[in-house]
Amino acid sequence: MISRTGLWLSRIFRNLIPDPFVIAIVLTLVVAAAALVWGQFQPGEDRWLELLGAWSDSKTGLWKLLGFAMQMSLILLTGAVLAASKPVRLMISRVAGLPRSTATAAAMVGVIAASVGLLNWGLGLIVGALLAREVGMRLKERGIHAHYPLIAAAGYMGMLTWHGGLSGSAPLSMTTTSGAEKVLPAEYVAEIGTIQLEATIFSPLNLIVSLGLLILIPTFLALLAPSQASDMQPIDGFRPLEEKPFQPPSETGVPRILNTSWIVAWILGIALLLAVGRYIALRGIGSLGLDQVIMIMFAFGLLLHASPAAYMHAATDAARGCAGIIVQFPLYAGIMAMMAAAGLVAMIASGFVAAGTAETMPLLSFLAAGIVNIFVPSGGGQWAIQGPIALQSGLDAGVAPGKMVMAVAYGDELTNMLQPFWALPLLAITGVRARDIVGYTAMVMLVAGAWMALWLLVWN
Repeated sequence: MISRTGLWLSRIFRNLIPDPFVIAIVLTLVVAAAALVWGQFQPGEDRWLELLGAWSDSKTGLWKLLGFAMQMSLILLTGAVLAASKPVRLMISRVAGLPRSTATAAAMVGVIAASVGLLNWGLGLIVGALLAREVGMRLKERGIHAHYPLIAAAGYMGMLTWHGGLSGSAPLSMTTTSGAEKVLPAEYVAEIGTIQLEATIFSPLNLIVSLGLLILIPTFLALLAPSQASDMQPIDGFRPLEEKPFQPPSETGVPRILNTSWIVAWILGIALLLAVGRYIALRGIGSLGLDQVIMIMFAFGLLLHASPAAYMHAATDAARGCAGIIVQFPLYAGIMAMMAAAGLVAMIASGFVAAGTAETMPLLSFLAAGIVNIFVPSGGGQWAIQGPIALQSGLDAGVAPGKMVMAVAYGDELTNMLQPFWALPLLAITGVRARDIVGYTAMVMLVAGAWMALWLLVWN
């Protein structure tokens, strides 16, 4: 029954869902129309002109998230480069030979992608994609007729756990005053103060939710596996990315020595780790932010590639996966600007929390975050819009700020399973299309959402 439902949804989405870039354009038009119809503007102002000005403003519109987009690109790039290192690729290759069916393959890929996603969303996304592709190839080599779209969908599961992990942008941005002020108005930061990771990522609530997901995700993915050979779609029907192996530079003499030197790479890698160590010693591990996470990923990538030339070869390949972030982030920043200028986000979020109590406020903020994420698929960007509303509502209802942060974080990561923006690198590596996997990710989303909602309700 579950597998048949998954196949049915998959067929529907294959016929309905366009490419992510098209979705961003359509959402821009939809939000513009909604803002003009329901938006709240200053009396006497021309709505068209005010909305156009908000959308194109260099500080609050299209270009507001350039700095944050660079951080997101670097998280993706450094995670991808680390995943492409020989030690990690060797582990992926060995693990990929274990499954003997679609069910075991989907379960294994799903739990590994979700687990690594808790460490770093970029690393989890790339490891999941590489593992899904490798598993699909290994099953083909053995003559096992497998359903590759489900295996590729399993590789996306890191984006269902990431915001409760060590690269979660909302909780990480709140650990320092400067970080919080990048996304929240200064008056809110002054009122709330900083929120350390012990109250968010390392809280008992988040540990229970995240560990539970690591059990639910692989179990449900296995149940989604088709049982009939006629329903299988092997990797032969897709075009996974073929990567070029690294070739040492052709230079001779000093340039070759320096370009391929492990010493040069290790000097920078160790210096980065020492800098992060000093930061932790001065401020505590609970104050780690996005910049420190990027430094850690950068450092380990240098150490494992063991040469500047090898690192840059992998970085050049990984940069292709950042194209979607670079091109589409301005569109989503523009969407954010229009929604903020017209008061749409406040209307959505406030509508959910208006009837809330201390017991239901986190759940309602979670549901609101899930809806907003469809229009603003950026954890940090969404936190910039919804964070002030969620924190103020929580304060008024007597809910701990850390719990409100995680309620928004859970809603954000949950509907990543419907919004294919962050799947762009996975789609490129595995060769599947967004519409091939969204039916399956939507099914997993329903189960994971019920789990998150349960704990937001019962945990005090």
